[in-house]
Amino acid sequence: MNQLEKFGEIHTFIFDVDGVLTNNEILITEQGELLRKMNVRDGLALKYAVQQGYNLCIITGGRSEGVRKRLEGLGITDIFSGQSEKTAAFEAYIKAHDLDPNGILYMGDDLPDYPVMRKVGLPTCPRNAAPEIIDIAEYISPYNGGEGCARDVIEKVLRLHGKWIEA
Repeated sequence: MNQLEKFGEIHTFIFDVDGVLTNNEILITEQGELLRKMNVRDGLALKYAVQQGYNLCIITGGRSEGVRKRLEGLGITDIFSGQSEKTAAFEAYIKAHDLDPNGILYMGDDLPDYPVMRKVGLPTCPRNAAPEIIDIAEYISPYNGGEGCARDVIEKVLRLHGKWIEA
């Protein structure tokens, strides 16, 4: 199966947060708050994928209430935070929704994503992912984390299914 066919088989998106939906940087205020930057165009694509009926899940090692609120505001309900080992969350998610892993696109950027990326039909990553992740990704976005890589893969799938937003 070629790469385009694999994008056409996708029914579920799973994303990491830091380094994928953010630019992999954390700003720390004098009060100790951790601030992250997310891409608005990624957000539009995430929201639209949910509206079009795709399964969308977040599995992240971070524990940010701000990130959770942002993702919930986009319509994402399956959010697993504080997951230093992501496989258990992945297994629970696919079991709860009775999903075939071959139809899942996972986008990760660093070593904690590696085990789950080995279990999905289409492992993907941003351009600036860790070398070990780039080695196993079947698609490497031309965009960095937090700079449109999520929109890139969502748009590809939705266009193939004839569900992308038309101007």
